[in-house]
Amino acid sequence: MSSYDKDPFYLRYYTGHSGKHGHEFLEFEYSHGRLRYANNSNYRNDSLIRKEMWVGPLVVKELKRIVEQSEIIKEDDTNWPKKNIVGKQELEIRVGTTTSRSRLRKSARWSTSKTARTPRPARILYLVQDLKCLIFSLISLHFKIKPI
Repeated sequence: MSSYDKDPFYLRYYTGHSGKHGHEFLEFEYSHGRLRYANNSNYRNDSLIRKEMWVGPLVVKELKRIVEQSEIIKEDDTNWPKKNIVGKQELEIRVGTTTSRSRLRKSARWSTSKTARTPRPARILYLVQDLKCLIFSLISLHFKIKPI
């Protein structure tokens, strides 16, 4: 049994909507050493991009550091803007025995999050920005593609 099998760390982010061009979304997921990425945009007849790679312990350590430093596990999304016709964002994280699931509408930005009744409303948005930056860098280095 590898160290990845014993590690309960899990991370999944999804943002998407259904509209004029069908179901368009961006999603990434980390579990047990495997990093998956999917991007579906039907704009100008683009096709689904799916990538999967295995990452080393240093990448996992950095993912955990970003998540733990954000303190997102302490966040409560009860009063966050709920999903609507524009779309939704989902963030699911498991660190140890603690699981955090956050869902909010796709258009949530700093301006809309300032009205949420949480102590630090932009926490999830900054975390997602940091995670996307790391994931896109890894994908770009590994596959030599330019994610949208």
